[in-house]
Amino acid sequence: MASYWTRKDDESEELRTVKPWEEETSHGKIIFPKRKAMNLLELAQTRYSVRGYKQDAVPEEALQYILDCTRLAPSAVNKQPWHFYICRTEDALSKVRQCYNREWFATAPLVIVCCINHNEEWVRPSDGHTHGIVDISIAAEHICLAATECGLGSCWVCNFDTALCHQLFNLPDNQEPAVLIPLGIPSTEDIPEKTRKPMGDIVTEL
Repeated sequence: MASYWTRKDDESEELRTVKPWEEETSHGKIIFPKRKAMNLLELAQTRYSVRGYKQDAVPEEALQYILDCTRLAPSAVNKQPWHFYICRTEDALSKVRQCYNREWFATAPLVIVCCINHNEEWVRPSDGHTHGIVDISIAAEHICLAATECGLGSCWVCNFDTALCHQLFNLPDNQEPAVLIPLGIPSTEDIPEKTRKPMGDIVTEL
């Protein structure tokens, strides 16, 4: 069905159909923008850096779906050298906003702190290059594409105070906060036009 997605329930192992954009909460029913089923190209075309969010909470079903997609991301030698921290309480949001003090960022009702586990990342034998930053980037984009499928907005944030983030959340020494991903309903339905280099500038057949 065009307006639904399905996921496997971890306990029942049965497929169930859910609507991530609608949820009954203590504040009433939250309605998220409905989107038609999209293939990968359409998801990539629809996703953009959202810098402004409504205050509606992210439904739990939508968050769990996004995290399921993230957990399945590929990584070098399947090391999965990552940990994801969910910030949605006032205390956690207050801390993460100190790490990136922008007015638009403070509108997001939820932020995912994406961390590299350096003691688990693969190291390329030929030159000692560590692969954790590549792996966390793949996982972070899974977050963004899954969020787009659920009718949510997201944005990559890398220009934040990583040392302060590490300190405020008392992260383990082996973990490096690499990316912040705010999530929420975009404050506007306008999707900006993408500007990308032409194919001929970025692809060469050898």
